[in-house]
Amino acid sequence: MDYIEVEARSVDEAINEALSKLKAGRDEVEVTVLEEGTKGFLGILGGKLARVRVEKKKPIQEVKLERAIEFTSELLRHMDISARVVGEASEEAIDLRIEGDDLGILIGRKGQTMESLQYLISLAVNRQDGEWMRINLDVGNYRSRREESLRALAYRAARRVQETGRRVALSAMSPAERRIVHQALNEFSGVTTQSEGHEPYRRVVILPK
Repeated sequence: MDYIEVEARSVDEAINEALSKLKAGRDEVEVTVLEEGTKGFLGILGGKLARVRVEKKKPIQEVKLERAIEFTSELLRHMDISARVVGEASEEAIDLRIEGDDLGILIGRKGQTMESLQYLISLAVNRQDGEWMRINLDVGNYRSRREESLRALAYRAARRVQETGRRVALSAMSPAERRIVHQALNEFSGVTTQSEGHEPYRRVVILPK
């Protein structure tokens, strides 16, 4: 039961009864007063009971997920792009996916447009309250495919370092992509990684340990 309507002699009494039935605290619910209630003649005759609707608040993750899907769907409509927006929420982040055909315009060169969209969605979702949640946006499974490609690239380069004993510098990557490479090789035997250079030309270098 997520909500309940209760009648009592006063609004406070009705709220307290509803909280007891919902087994919830006052800060966990939203209250709508449907009837203020009135006292009858001499406080006895002809009075009306107060009536309230008390509803449990949705978890913040669920609220932000709904907000993210709604904002992204509206954004796509304004861009005249036909696509489906789906997502999942966890304690740490919201994973949002845009699914459809011909979504290259939303991905951009090396995923730059997708990263900009992710930032925009993050601002829209988080600006209304004080609790910040990370937004992870994937368009047409680009991010998943890119992560697999980066891991494969990292493993090939690491094996080359093992075989030659010489460092290998990868091409310039975004901070998120560099993080994937660092994590992929974190426990790779005989090599270590570091980032060198300045944005937007900063790159991962793989060195013998």
